[in-house]
Amino acid sequence: MIDLRSDTVTRPTAGMREAMAVAEVGDDVYGEDPTANALETEVAALFGHEAALFCPTGTMANQIALQLVVPPGGELLCDADAHVVTYELGAAATYGGISSRTWPAVGAAVDPDVVASMIRPDGYFAVPTRAVAVEQTHNRGGGGVIPLAALRELRRVADDAQVAVHCDGARIWHAHVADGVPLATYGMLFDTLSVCLSKGLGAPAGSLVVGSADKIERARFIRKRMGGGMRQVGILAAAGRYALANQVQRLAEDHAKAARLADAVAPFGVLAAEVRTNLVPLDLTKTPMDAHTFAAAARAEGVLVSVLGPRTARLVTHLGVDDAAINRAIDVLTRALRT
Repeated sequence: MIDLRSDTVTRPTAGMREAMAVAEVGDDVYGEDPTANALETEVAALFGHEAALFCPTGTMANQIALQLVVPPGGELLCDADAHVVTYELGAAATYGGISSRTWPAVGAAVDPDVVASMIRPDGYFAVPTRAVAVEQTHNRGGGGVIPLAALRELRRVADDAQVAVHCDGARIWHAHVADGVPLATYGMLFDTLSVCLSKGLGAPAGSLVVGSADKIERARFIRKRMGGGMRQVGILAAAGRYALANQVQRLAEDHAKAARLADAVAPFGVLAAEVRTNLVPLDLTKTPMDAHTFAAAARAEGVLVSVLGPRTARLVTHLGVDDAAINRAIDVLTRALRT
């Protein structure tokens, strides 16, 4: 099967497995896992922050970060398609007592003026806005990249209103490669970030919360409360360190493969947005088939695609899909779209 459902389906490479096998480990709850500690120090430095904390999942990392910047009863602003309110099962409300309010999603676009107009200060019976969250790159926004200028203006808006900014940076590595923006430049625009090692970079698990030293000290307690205290986690941290050392710049290859897929399906009028990174969003409303029919036809010929809605599908390139697989996928998908 050629699996284009997600970049989370990758398997560790031989080099990554070797790094995991020889990793020096200790008890991370005691702060004694040297490989986890090294990964946290490395990631914090990449983003120009003081500290970072390794978590088993991106959802946990996001939810820890949100609790760091929004107290119970406070409000989070984000777009209506944001991962933190779409795919995390109401965790912000359930675990953090956080109230969420959204602006209409338009791909990856962020309008700082719209955000500014939504911010509520402390006031009589009004839920005060405490933080704004953005997603870089944007999952349901087709892997779109928020321009640096927009993020800088958003930072100004947040500073003027004295609210925090969180970045769900699960695929921020892709934005870094696509636009050439240094990771530290992104990092300095946010009070907290979550960054993922298993989307695109090929690690089997793991995300990190990034922030100030005092925030990350508190994050350790929140992680433990949420069941994320781990023991000899250096085995997974070693995979993350290998990924950062070997598999960031190669993301450009995934972008090129996604562009090939986009060029192939574009004549059928199904391309939902400009393809900037490794996600290819498909809008099937102008075709006679729905997304499940399209996915079933592709699966029957050995290609797996992701169904995001009744008439919405997605293709994702990753290190597990080589050029020959892309050629085969183009043949299968274009024949399905002709039916």
